[in-house]
Amino acid sequence: MSLKRRQFTKEFKIQVLREIEAGKSAAQAAREHHVHPTMIYKWQKQQEQHGESAFPGNGHTVATQEAKIAELERLIGQMTVENAFLKRVLTSLETRQIQKAAGGEAR
Repeated sequence: MSLKRRQFTKEFKIQVLREIEAGKSAAQAAREHHVHPTMIYKWQKQQEQHGESAFPGNGHTVATQEAKIAELERLIGQMTVENAFLKRVLTSLETRQIQKAAGGEAR
């Protein structure tokens, strides 16, 4: 039997972090809310790094959004290189075709 992973709302995370900012220790907040202290430190780090966009919810973390952006940027770069290659090949083929046509008329 597997345990379901708990999911915390943005509001819950912000509430816990506000309690800590008000002077409560992370360990005490963790005990009261039945959360591991490491999770609270992770939330603090996310909030420091990303501010308001730290807890987007629905299982979509900022990290996965950043990873998706990075993947899309990589894909754009790859397509740009492929596009440039295809343009060079097309230009080369057009040049050969023009040369063939000019050589065929001379005969």
